Amino acid sequence: MLSGELTGLRARTSEDAEIFHRELYEDVEDWVRASNRPWVPIAPGPGSPYAADDPADERRGPAPDAAEFSVVELSSGELAGQVGLWAIDEHNRLAHVGVELRPGFRGRGLGADAVRVACRYGFALRGLHRLQLETLTDNHAMIAVAEKLGFTREGVARGSSWVNGSFMDDVIFGLLAEEFGG
Repeated sequence: MLSGELTGLRARTSEDAEIFHRELYEDVEDWVRASNRPWVPIAPGPGSPYAADDPADERRGPAPDAAEFSVVELSSGELAGQVGLWAIDEHNRLAHVGVELRPGFRGRGLGADAVRVACRYGFALRGLHRLQLETLTDNHAMIAVAEKLGFTREGVARGSSWVNGSFMDDVIFGLLAEEFGG
């Protein structure tokens, strides 16, 4: 497990995936704001966006362009959410970072701690040079996380996200390995 001050990051289990599917995916209003994929009715299990990799399937192994972790609150041992690096580009040494917390775990600083640990993983263990974070311009909690961790606001992608029947703007943040203080 990778540990921060408040959170630990570990491999996702099938039990985690069921909880994420129920609490994060089935919350349609939250899903359409948090994902760049459309919501469609999907049953929990292999088709879920939270499905855990099957360790018995040795041929498949982990996705080469993603590193997904379950976030555990260290003080309680409870599953708090998920964090991950996605679209990992080994040649250019960059990736995107994202976090989702279960509703009952929001507003406690766990998201910032989990993203900090994910950044440390990306820079120190994967040798990445740049991490990028995108969020809706009205997602004040995620913007605060990015700013707290030293990400630089690089711009706004106008009308880039389709959310509940209209286009919204995304703010783009970047963090280079030499800027990371965590």
